[in-house]
Amino acid sequence: MAKSKKGGAARRGPTAAAPKAAQKREAEERERTRTAHVARETSRFLRGQRIDPRRIDGTESVAQLIDETFLAYNAGRLREAAGLFAQKMLERDVTVGLTLTGALTPAGLGLAALIPLIEAGFVDWIVSTGANLYHDTHYGLGLSMHRGNAQESDVVLREEGVVRIYDIFFDYDVLLSTDAFFRQIMRSPEFQRPMSSAEFHWLCGRYVRERENTLGIGQRSLLSAAYASGVPIFTSSPGDSSIGMNVAALALEGNALVIDPNLDVNETAAIVLAAKRGGGKSAVMIMGGGSPKNFMLQTEPQIQEVLGIDEKGHDYFLQVTDARPDTGGLSGATPAEAVSWGKIDPDRLPDAVVCYTDSTIALPLLTSYALAKRKPRRLKRLYERRGEMMDALIREAKASRR
Repeated sequence: MAKSKKGGAARRGPTAAAPKAAQKREAEERERTRTAHVARETSRFLRGQRIDPRRIDGTESVAQLIDETFLAYNAGRLREAAGLFAQKMLERDVTVGLTLTGALTPAGLGLAALIPLIEAGFVDWIVSTGANLYHDTHYGLGLSMHRGNAQESDVVLREEGVVRIYDIFFDYDVLLSTDAFFRQIMRSPEFQRPMSSAEFHWLCGRYVRERENTLGIGQRSLLSAAYASGVPIFTSSPGDSSIGMNVAALALEGNALVIDPNLDVNETAAIVLAAKRGGGKSAVMIMGGGSPKNFMLQTEPQIQEVLGIDEKGHDYFLQVTDARPDTGGLSGATPAEAVSWGKIDPDRLPDAVVCYTDSTIALPLLTSYALAKRKPRRLKRLYERRGEMMDALIREAKASRR
């Protein structure tokens, strides 16, 4: 604050930092004379949109609801996330990576949100937990998931052969049938070798698509949709799901299938490098946190720190999470913290939004908003470009060593 010649604080006019008695008298005089209030909103902090929402009457679209009534707190962050996604991340030159944690597909979000995003060209590659892909497959096999009551006795459910994911119930045979499907296809000749999880899931998606066609049930599976659209799906911990458990079981029989994490680390880095070297940008859309979040973000340290290739970090960052940053866990780590690792371009921090809410709330809203605001993009079909992107990564890594 500026000082007067006598060393005291200089008067700044009628602001909250000025003497309060004079301000009080001014306000009372305005009220006595019924003089209109004259706003003195000169602070740069008062340049945001005025909070003056529309009245909700039931005729508004999801996009209108978000734009015009999600004005503060985490509703405000969700509005910012929707705007970032639709206005910037979905430009043609942006490669969008999506991470999935939490039990999203059992709740039907594969059908409701993820397949529409893939088919619209709004998601170009995915890192998911294996569990989401396993439970997604139930739908492609025509198996049923049901709404239930989370307060039911799990002892009784066990006795009746019912499995519970919070308030989702399904028959224990759903697990057995899905396990049998995966073991059967993984005995096929094309699986008898080491491969990346992207190639593994692409092959699985082909078989799921065939089953959907046989059953005549239409497009029901995320794996199947990704296969048809050329969207590579990686998993950061292949052994940590029922799919990985069945891979391990077949290894006891001499099955030669191995999901190689080294291929995954390099293929994901190659996708990000190709996005940048092609004159475009890289965006990450993180549902939850956990291992898939780190696996997607570590592509930039792999490029910069490990391979020694000049790069600056991802351009756009959107995360929906319920994890706090102060516990030190990766799930709650902010985009600003990610800058220190080289994961996020420091010049792009204004294009980073964290919304603290449940992914099962945010994902349908973001999907509806994006589909309302943007036309479908041309599919990048990154799965089919894996070879050329890996060749480019290898060339730059060799050049950096020299």
